[in-house]
Amino acid sequence: MNNKSEKLEQEVWRNFTEQQHVFFATAEADQPRIRPVTLIRLHDELFVATGSYDAKVKQIKQNPKTEFCLLIEKDDKKGTIRTECRAHIVKDKNVKAEVYNKIPFIREFFKNPEDARYALIKLQPCVFEYMRPGSIEAVKIKL
Repeated sequence: MNNKSEKLEQEVWRNFTEQQHVFFATAEADQPRIRPVTLIRLHDELFVATGSYDAKVKQIKQNPKTEFCLLIEKDDKKGTIRTECRAHIVKDKNVKAEVYNKIPFIREFFKNPEDARYALIKLQPCVFEYMRPGSIEAVKIKL
């Protein structure tokens, strides 16, 4: 990756906080499925906590290609970060426990990190499509 791409990638990552709302898409057969979720950033990794019986879990097991879109704003100007990802269901009990203990809203839905209803999805970004606030042109950054 060249220096310009690295700087752009760093700029994109600075837009992610510990928690933010995004629109998250999976596929069910040939039909895209999109829904709002809370995207979690922890140790420069991205996660979505959900119910283990939710449709998105089943869809990811069938097809790990996902995408999310984060709306960003700076100085009353709007932009977006669309991110193509490979998703997988986290099995590591330590990772699940760390996210569970760090993010309060998860405890509203699940009794503990071992709760069978608690699923954690890890998102591995492949491509950022970044439209700076105020711009009308998006730039693709392959990771």
